[in-house]
Amino acid sequence: MRYIVASTALIVACSIASPSLAQDAASGRTLAGQCRTCHGLDGIAQIPIAPNLAGESQIYLEKQLKAFRSGERENEMMSVVAKNLTDEQISDLSAWYASIKITATMPE
Repeated sequence: MRYIVASTALIVACSIASPSLAQDAASGRTLAGQCRTCHGLDGIAQIPIAPNLAGESQIYLEKQLKAFRSGERENEMMSVVAKNLTDEQISDLSAWYASIKITATMPE
């Protein structure tokens, strides 16, 4: 009985903490075409007021896009862009930007 309860709790915890299952980074790359003016297709911001998205956590990106879509978070541009995104599109975009690998070099 303990095993069943522990297994169930683990499954529930993993499903809550993980990003949406319907993630397709290739579709996200296509969708990111509309994001490239500000955030760049490669996730490196093209304008000073836009954040870099490359390598950011998929969970974080999904949460922020959903917040813009719902109006919980507001930004003149992002509120308009996110308003018509589906959950699947948000997941795909987030998967694309999260899949970009970022490296840093320490100065000598």
